[in-house]
This record gives sequence, structure tokens and C-alpha cells, in this order.
Amino acid sequence: MASVVEYKGLKAGYYCGYCESREGKASCGMWAHSLTVQDYQDLIDRGWRRSGKYIYKPVMNRTCCPQYTIRCHPLQFQPSKSHKKVLKKMLKFLTKGEISKGNCEDEPMDSTMEDAVAGDFALINKLDIKCDLKTISSDLKGSIESEDKMKEKSLKKEVSKELIHPQAIEKLGSGEPSHSIKVHSGPKPGKGADLSKPPCRKAKEMRKERKRLKLMQQNSAGAFEGFQAQGQPASLLPKAKSNQPKSLEDLIFESLPENASHKLEVRVVRSTPPSPQFKATFQESYQVYKRYQMIIHKDPPDKPTVSQFTRFLCNSPLEAEHPANGPECGYGSFHQQYWLDGKIIAVGVIDILPYCVSSVYLYYDPDYSFLSLGVYSALREIAFTRQLHEKTSQLSYYYMGFYIHSCPKMRYKGQYRPSDLLCPETYVWVPIEQCLPSLDISKYCRFNQDPQAVDEGRSKDPDRVRVLYRRSALPYGVYKKNHQEDPREEVAVLEYANLVGQKCSERILLFRN
Repeated sequence: MASVVEYKGLKAGYYCGYCESREGKASCGMWAHSLTVQDYQDLIDRGWRRSGKYIYKPVMNRTCCPQYTIRCHPLQFQPSKSHKKVLKKMLKFLTKGEISKGNCEDEPMDSTMEDAVAGDFALINKLDIKCDLKTISSDLKGSIESEDKMKEKSLKKEVSKELIHPQAIEKLGSGEPSHSIKVHSGPKPGKGADLSKPPCRKAKEMRKERKRLKLMQQNSAGAFEGFQAQGQPASLLPKAKSNQPKSLEDLIFESLPENASHKLEVRVVRSTPPSPQFKATFQESYQVYKRYQMIIHKDPPDKPTVSQFTRFLCNSPLEAEHPANGPECGYGSFHQQYWLDGKIIAVGVIDILPYCVSSVYLYYDPDYSFLSLGVYSALREIAFTRQLHEKTSQLSYYYMGFYIHSCPKMRYKGQYRPSDLLCPETYVWVPIEQCLPSLDISKYCRFNQDPQAVDEGRSKDPDRVRVLYRRSALPYGVYKKNHQEDPREEVAVLEYANLVGQKCSERILLFRN
């Protein structure tokens, strides 16, 4: 099993979908005929990323919107308040069929695939005319051909509008709401605070106290969360379980009642080579993609074709691998399908690699935008990474693609923490908190603070680059001596070697003709 690529060189001065600059984007690219999962892991750890079989790397100090590779630490991840809202919203929808009201904006997804590699489309079409549609069942050949806006509940905290009844105050230990709460009560004689009463307590403390009392009344024996209270004062009761932070899995996999309104199922199917399950659901999955591109990204109906869908979201250069110490599903490219009541409503395109789950793209049925499926799917993918880690301990990261600080709407990926950004010069990982102050000053930054540090993985001996020439693999030094005719070819080979690094350049076969 070997990786084979064709290096296409620098592409500069083309349209950027993030800042809408007509000539601001710059990247280097190569066409991957095949890639081992280890080679792709090493490439993304040097700032590369794939779109279909096209692998590209932004020229960070030249491009208008520098794109920094970002990875999250799933094992230490704790969902934020906004993440929990999305999970609770999904739970309410599944349980009771509740559809959230309101019109709050949610995190956008990445730009379209066209934006990601704009300017290279003509090249990609030339390189992949056949489109590998044969790998999809023959009856599909004649087939017809950002993040979403989140509708959160406008939650307003209920505050007490009337003074608590004297009897209640006596039971709760007395007190008045804090100064920030409007109290509707009659004026009292005299001036200033009533010194005969105990000091004021905050409304939040009083609500907690009332809750404890209510729990005690409901259980005459005083049992509470598995403990026997035996008539202890409310203040000595153990804290409610709800006050303890729930894990991501607790929030995602909370059990549903038997009479739940909806059923959600997540299936992981291999896309390359296409599994029987992938083939059987190809048409339905494509129709979701087509609606998503037309409604969310405003594509004309003739743009999201079957061939485009296949080329960018189904075809992958990654070789399927099933090592004994790897995950049960193996390594490679997959579609994570979200089935609601027997139909696909969203698909996350992912790569499972030796050290990470790498998110490629998400598309969903716009009718379910209210579920914030962009955020929900990211949380599910983080949980999936944790699940894979249980069997494959080295698989412990979740790669979210590129973080683009210069584009405010694309900063949402930084909210999944702890996370790191890749230094564009030394290719070491740096916690995002250390990077943000520098990015606020300059859109291009070297994150490694050691001025003496260099790229340890850089190409040190270009003559050892592996070349594929006339179906034979040989070192570039031998090829250069016996077969190279155009001296300009050496410039391209050296550029390629520096970008992929010494390790990959000695393993990956660079096609020459």
C-alpha cells in the first residue's frame, strides 16, 4: 500500500469565499491518487487538508485569510452553556416534539467546497473527469442530480415579582430579594432598613432553599439522592445531582420515554470504498446535500450535481485499513448519517485517522435548521472520538479543519475547548488561548514563541524524495541524474519536499511523467 500524488504547485490570486476578495487567496495543491491514513495524518499535522482527492495547503503569509489547522482535546472537553442548550433542545424535540422558538443566530459552518478550493475547480475537473462513478452502483449513474441559523429559545430568567409570603419567609429562614429584583410591596413606616430583620439574602439562594424543602416534603423519610437525611436541616442535605456537571455522553445519550415523539439514530458507513449501506443510501443522502446547497448556500439547481457530490464528498484518496489494534470500523473515510424517524436529515463527512477523527464537511436538511445540527453534529463527533479512544488509545484528537480568526463568523471553532492551533512555521501545537492575543494584532502569526525554533520535520535531503516514474519507484537523486530534462522541475520538487516534510517525502510517491 503506497501513497501516490501529483504536485500541482502554487495557485495565487483567486477568489476567497471568506472575505470575498477577488484575488486574495493563495495555496499550494496536489492531486492524491491514493493516500495511507498515516501519510494523511502527517500531512494535516503540517497544515494540509483535503477536499475530495485534492489536497491543499494555504500559503499562510500570502493568503488574504490565513487558515490555521485546529484540533480539540475530546478527553478533556466539557460542553459550554451554549452547547448544552443545543443538546437540551434536541432532547426536547425527540421527547415531546417541541420546536424551539426565537431567531437567535448560531455558529456558521465552513464555506462551501467551492470556496475552500476556488480557483482549482477547473484543474480538479480535468484531473478527475471519470469521477469514479463506477464505484457507486450502476443504477445511480443516471440519477437526477454557516453554520445554520440557530433558533434558540429566548430564555429569560424568571425573577420574583412579589415579596415572599411571611409564612414562607419563616420556613426558609427569612430574607428579602436582592436589590436587582423589583419588589412590589407596600411602603413601610420609618426610614431605612428594618434592623429587626436578618440581613438580606440573594434570590438564587432562596430558590435553592425552597427546592430543598420541596424535596424533603416529597419524601417523608427524608431520602434524597440515595442518602438518608434522617431529619437533618436543609442546609446539611447533600447537593442535588443536577448541580453536578453532566458529561457530554450523559447529555447526548439521555434516555427517552417509551412514548417519545421522535427517534434519532446515528450510523457510520464507509464511503471509500463504498460499503453496501453507503450504496443503498446514496440517492437519499445526495438529495439532502442538494437541498442544503440550494437553500443554505444559495446554489442554483444545476450546480449541486451527482458528479460534484461524488467528487467532493464521496471520493477519497484514503486507503481503508483494518489493523488489529485499530478501531472496529477501521481507518479511512466515512459518512456519519443522522436518521430521524427513518429518514436522513444530516450527514457528517469524516476521516478516521491513527490519532484523530478529522471533520471534512456537514450537510443537512434545511427543514431541521432549528435543531442547530452544525453544533450538534460537532458534539456527536467529539463523543464519537472519545468512544474510539476507548479501544484505540492513541486516537485522542478531534480535528475541526481550519480556524480563520480574520473572519469573525468563522471563529466559532475556537469555542470547542481545550483546543490548539498549529504554528505555520514550526508545525508545533500551541493552546488557542496563547494564540488569540497575537491574532487580534496580526492575521498572520508565528505561534511558537521560541525565536530559535525551526521546523524539525523539514526536508533535509531532497535527493531522498521518492519518485514514481514509469511504474518504478526510485529516489529523486537517481531520477534527477538519469531522467530529468527540464531544470525547472527541480524547483517544483524542492518546493513539494519542503511543504510535505522529510518524513512524507520519503514515503509518498511523487508522480513524474
